[in-house]
Amino acid sequence: MWLGEASDKIKPPEAKTLLSDFDEAFSPTKQQRFESHTPLVGRPPEARFEPHKLLSFPSDIWSLGCSLWNIIDQNSLFDGMFATEDSITCEQVDALGILPLEWWSRWEGRHGRFMEDGKPINRDGDPHRSWEARFEQDMQEPRQRKGMPRIEIAERDAIFKMLKSMLKFRPEDRSTAKKILECEWMVKWALPEYEKIRSV
Repeated sequence: MWLGEASDKIKPPEAKTLLSDFDEAFSPTKQQRFESHTPLVGRPPEARFEPHKLLSFPSDIWSLGCSLWNIIDQNSLFDGMFATEDSITCEQVDALGILPLEWWSRWEGRHGRFMEDGKPINRDGDPHRSWEARFEQDMQEPRQRKGMPRIEIAERDAIFKMLKSMLKFRPEDRSTAKKILECEWMVKWALPEYEKIRSV
């Protein structure tokens, strides 16, 4: 989509953010939903592996974690090109580790891609990419190529801690919105930058 100006020509104070829910937003306290219409790259895994359970706030935390990676990286954490449920689950396991046992045992798509213990099998045309490799290849290397500084270790570790707390396979293990706003990365990096932009 062309918005009339290249993104690198727009100064942060000039940027206006518009959030749209495409009529998909709902309050889990007022409405029950079992099916997620979130695109596969940001869809929480419980929508696939626990379709009989209600979606709730932790499902949004998963999608928010995927969105934050996308904003910081300008790329999806999970490769959505020609994505299927199996290819996205494979990406999730590559980046985050083995699924909970009851999901793992039911997932037929793991055969030929992973050993029983979750170790990846060498896959032609579909290489294993760990969390760290994704960060290095998709965030750090492009920043270097564009003459931008690399994200320093302290900030990287804070980003990892925040995002990994949001991207736990089990919904009940994920951070809450309150905890995310109080996390180190938000407090030391994101919110101070946001305040600078607002004050200009």
